[in-house]
Amino acid sequence: MSRKISINKRRKKGKHAPDYFILTFAIALSIFGAIMIFDASVYKAHTVFGDQFYFLKSQLIWLLIGTVVALPFYLIDYKKILKFAVPAMGFVIAALFLVLFIGEDINGSKRWFQIGPLPAIQPAEFAKIVIIIYLSSWLAKQEHKYKSLKDFFKGFASFGAILGIVAILILLEPDLGTTMVICMTAFAMFFISGKDKIHTWGSISILLLGIPLAVLAGILEPYRFERIKTFLDLLLKGEVTDPKGSGYQIQQILIGIGSGGFWGKGFGQSRQRFGYLVENTAFTDSIFAVILEEFGLIGGIVLIALWTIFLWKGIDIAERVEDKQGRFLATGVTIWLALQAFLNMAANVGIIPLTGIPLPFLTYGGSNTFVTLVGIALLLNVSRHTNGAKKKIL
Repeated sequence: MSRKISINKRRKKGKHAPDYFILTFAIALSIFGAIMIFDASVYKAHTVFGDQFYFLKSQLIWLLIGTVVALPFYLIDYKKILKFAVPAMGFVIAALFLVLFIGEDINGSKRWFQIGPLPAIQPAEFAKIVIIIYLSSWLAKQEHKYKSLKDFFKGFASFGAILGIVAILILLEPDLGTTMVICMTAFAMFFISGKDKIHTWGSISILLLGIPLAVLAGILEPYRFERIKTFLDLLLKGEVTDPKGSGYQIQQILIGIGSGGFWGKGFGQSRQRFGYLVENTAFTDSIFAVILEEFGLIGGIVLIALWTIFLWKGIDIAERVEDKQGRFLATGVTIWLALQAFLNMAANVGIIPLTGIPLPFLTYGGSNTFVTLVGIALLLNVSRHTNGAKKKIL
């Protein structure tokens, strides 16, 4: 009997199978995402490239390559991966700096490296996962015990320095949406790193200081200001006041969602994908609107429910992992992906201004697909090192 108990204890402390919900969730959404990308892009693919499967084939290639790239992040012990946090952070900062000078200029933004016929690479997307890896290693080494708020701000300075460099470089591209996701994810990781009153109140004061800065960043650029103005008009007046100008995109989104009703028009029946949504957004940033048009409110509820379960399961993994590094890593990946998903869906239904934030697994794109799969691989990696005992992260 005692021998069986000791064997069970060793099993709890050692590696075990990954979280099956997270694994199934990632596979199912990757498949559904590829199907929806084909559905939402068929018009654009046929009219521009003469091949209705053009974007589907590209997405499948990225999923395949992304899976191969992500596999080592699942198989190698995450503690060994975190040892490369500093050089990875240095590489990303260098890439973010270089893209401002030699990056491909698209609609006034320099966010991509274009190397010959290869798919464009967006360094800001890779910054999301790298800063999580970096902070998981860095925060685990800190004491997070302060005698006063003055000591807290001294400790926060080193955290804020690296985050500030990354945020400023991405903001210069300009890419406010990605900057927001990275800053909010990083702050969530920092917030859970300490539990005393000084850390809590210090973190809250930093958050309160950051809100006006975020608002300022949102109104400095004319196009961002117009988006915020359109959102406020919709919120306060209940209508889009400039449907042929700055309000065109949200107007078309709402038309599609409204026509979908509760049950939706059915798969492949979206009208808005036929060039009504701006540029390529039908299969990128606004794909949730196409999903709501075709699968209705019920489809949206199912998708939101799945992401809510993902958030709960990810936090549960973070609470059950044995070491600080794993706790920060699981928390960071979970908050990042769930936050990005909820912000995208909220923007598509008019709850927040349109931000251009991709919906993980469902938005078409190489860099986004790569980092999403790497993030899931790391979360699954951490889930193999959990035990039965919970340690609250908040």
